[in-house]
Amino acid sequence: MLEISSAVIIADWEIELTGIRATGNGGQRVNKVETAIHLRFDIKRSTLPAIYKARLLKLSDSRISSDGIIIIKAQSFRTQPMNKDDALKRLKELILSAMVVKKTRRPTKPTKSSKLRRLDAKKKTGSNKVLRGKVDHQ
Repeated sequence: MLEISSAVIIADWEIELTGIRATGNGGQRVNKVETAIHLRFDIKRSTLPAIYKARLLKLSDSRISSDGIIIIKAQSFRTQPMNKDDALKRLKELILSAMVVKKTRRPTKPTKSSKLRRLDAKKKTGSNKVLRGKVDHQ
């Protein structure tokens, strides 16, 4: 059971966890132990509220397939329970990130005083460059 919020909970049957062999440099136990976790979560079949499903399916995330299945591979740790916790935590973060509403940007204009400051700075820079010119000795 994964608790997303106080009102939204994902049951264990909705999340498919599979142990796989981790990639990377090996050791003595590399071909024997399946420490990595492959998590699959079907958005369309889940019991998530409709708004969660819609926002998740609208995300352009590489972990979400075109069929609406979230696939997360966790292999950062050396033990399977720690990788399982990591995969579940990443699933929760992905679902919560889909629910964050970005603040719309309101276009603004520069103030009159900021325009004057900018023009004064340009004039000062220009006058400094004029002073760098050749001196006319008469």
